[in-house]
Formats: sequence, C-alpha cells, structure tokens
Amino acid sequence: MDASSQFCPNETCSARGKKGAGNISIHGRKRPRYRCQICRKTFSARKGTMLEGLRTEECQVEQVVTLLAYGCPSQAIVHAFELDERTVAAWRRRAGKQCQRVQSAVVEQGRVNARHVQADEIRAKGRSMII
Repeated sequence: MDASSQFCPNETCSARGKKGAGNISIHGRKRPRYRCQICRKTFSARKGTMLEGLRTEECQVEQVVTLLAYGCPSQAIVHAFELDERTVAAWRRRAGKQCQRVQSAVVEQGRVNARHVQADEIRAKGRSMII
C-alpha cells in the first residue's frame, strides 16, 4: 500500500484531489483503507472503482469481467467459477458503469492521446450532422 499515491475523495475536504500532500495515512491493511489527516475521514483503497463495496478477490472479478468483455457466455462463467447468475450480471453492470465514467472523465475531456481512441469515438456521422 502506497499512501503517497492516494488523495482524499471527501468533497468537503480542503485537501481533496491533492496527491502526495502527506495528508493520507494507512488506516487498515486487512481490508485496505486510508485516512485523511485533515478531515479525519477513512476511505477504501477501492473507492471510485468498480470494486468498491465488493469483498471478492480482485483477481476473480478481473477474470470474470475480462471473459465477459471477450464474449464468453455468462452461463459458462457461472459454471466455471461457481458463481450465481445475478452476481455475474451485477459485475457486468458495475464494469459498464465504470467504463462510462472513464469515458466521460478521460476520453470526452480530451485527456487521452488521439491514437488511443477508436475511430468511431473521434467522429460520428448523424442524419444531417457530423460530431
């Protein structure tokens, strides 16, 4: 765990969004948590990710989402990992929402090199317009 690469996610904190300010300390290692020394709030290392609130190992969630992204049928994943269908569906929804957040925060704001963006994201042709 590296507290220097974290920042306080609390919207009312004066140190919100400042990495390496020295205000973040490690609060727990079993379930990785950090604490802001300014606002005294604790937060999970998974805060702001699709893993927030999940107690499942990151590697298992990563494997399942990767298989879904490559088109593996949900029933095969359910059988192979011995998971419930609703769990796999919930993880798919979480991954989709996280992708939408990254898309709007990074790609749409122009914070990514154009060669890393697919052509259909750069230009879209509509009925009487080009975006």
